[in-house]
Amino acid sequence: MLPKLTTLTYLSAADWVVFFAILGLTAAAAVYGNLRLKKGGNKALDYLLMGRRLTLPLFVATLVATWYGGIFGVNEITFNYGIYNFVTQGAFWYIAYLIFAFFIADKIAKYKSLTLPDLAGSMFGPKASKVAAVFTFFYITPIAYALSLGMFLNMVFGISILNGMIYGTLFACLYSVWGGFKSVVFSDLVQFFVMCLSVLLVVLFSIHAFGGIGFLKANLPASHFSITGGNGIMNTLIWGFIALSALIDPSFYQRCFAAQSPAVVKKGIIISTCVWFCFDLCTTTGSLYARALLPQAQPGEAYFFYAIQLLPTGLKGFFVAGILAIILSTLNSFLFIASNTLSFDLLRTRFKDVVLSNRIALFIVGALAVCMASVFDGSFKEIWLTLGSYFSACLLAPILMGYIFPGRISDNQFVLASLTSAAAMTLWRFVPRWLAGQVDNWQAGLAGAAQMVDPFYIGLAVGLIILFTVCLQQKNETTIKRITYR
Repeated sequence: MLPKLTTLTYLSAADWVVFFAILGLTAAAAVYGNLRLKKGGNKALDYLLMGRRLTLPLFVATLVATWYGGIFGVNEITFNYGIYNFVTQGAFWYIAYLIFAFFIADKIAKYKSLTLPDLAGSMFGPKASKVAAVFTFFYITPIAYALSLGMFLNMVFGISILNGMIYGTLFACLYSVWGGFKSVVFSDLVQFFVMCLSVLLVVLFSIHAFGGIGFLKANLPASHFSITGGNGIMNTLIWGFIALSALIDPSFYQRCFAAQSPAVVKKGIIISTCVWFCFDLCTTTGSLYARALLPQAQPGEAYFFYAIQLLPTGLKGFFVAGILAIILSTLNSFLFIASNTLSFDLLRTRFKDVVLSNRIALFIVGALAVCMASVFDGSFKEIWLTLGSYFSACLLAPILMGYIFPGRISDNQFVLASLTSAAAMTLWRFVPRWLAGQVDNWQAGLAGAAQMVDPFYIGLAVGLIILFTVCLQQKNETTIKRITYR
């Protein structure tokens, strides 16, 4: 097998028929969503949340489809570290999903919010809403997924990654802007079936052609079967904390706000978790075969080129469409949510027409995603770690404590905890590096040791200390008042 190839030469006319048929079906589903957009009534609610009428099958399809846009990033991690990917991008997240289903789904239903920042505003106050909106906006801006689409178009059509990001993101913006959340949901329904079948096909054909686990163990480094993949335990655990961001993930909340009832949310998350488990098993296994057979390939590209050479005519086109579906299903959802955050949560008072401002914001978000992809030099791991760390460390503790201790944390205290966490993370990220080159040997050693502690832990610790101090102080004040009253 070749580590790099020109995809166009491997695709037959039958493959292109299959590919464009699926692409056309996806576009038709988006148009159908636009036709179902209600005229009159609560236009914003219908556009943003499908009028809160999301049924169980649609809930599962759109939730599952939204989660895998960084397919090349997942392939990259598996290629380099083996089943470490299944642990960090799979197992940790399943725990978070089930916590959400059993302990949070019922709590958020009573707020009747439209977005995560809107929920923060209902729980804490308007300042908390704005701060949450800023962190949400940068976290949900689809940088990794614009990059994935650029890589896909580069590997299939040979155009540059930058041009691929521009053209692909523009296409996603155009069909997402049409019918709002309905267009996203119905296109996700098509993409759900295509993406699941495509990764399953790769595993089945791999086992048939090369054998099972024995082949992989004979052709892969032993570290690829370690849960840490050669990484430190602290580095691995960071992904566990980032996975807890699912408890406050904007795309999760959007679908929960749109669901018909809390029962749909709970059942839907449990079913989705089972699907995610199977999907992660397929992508990790397929990427291990790619690593075994194409060890000289680029980590992010190996799985794609391996599958193109493995699958027969017709199924190659289906697989290519499946990879595109995986990317687009996440890209369009994140574009839509980020534009909601910008137009509804950050600039709501400036524009009266929520739908129009959302549509304009969607193109702004798309352009920003393309620009920011270059800041991270195309590293999926850095994109997810950096943005996920800030979002989780600064918002996870305040919002979860808002559920546990309702009414205990004020608007100003939420803002203090979140912004102080962000400041502490930023200082910890840069100051030790500067000190290492400026001070004596023993102090440089301390600075080096400080670099070994990820900024995420510092930000989370600072936020928790502030919030627990606030809750403890309020408890003491309440106790004093009771004693005085008696």
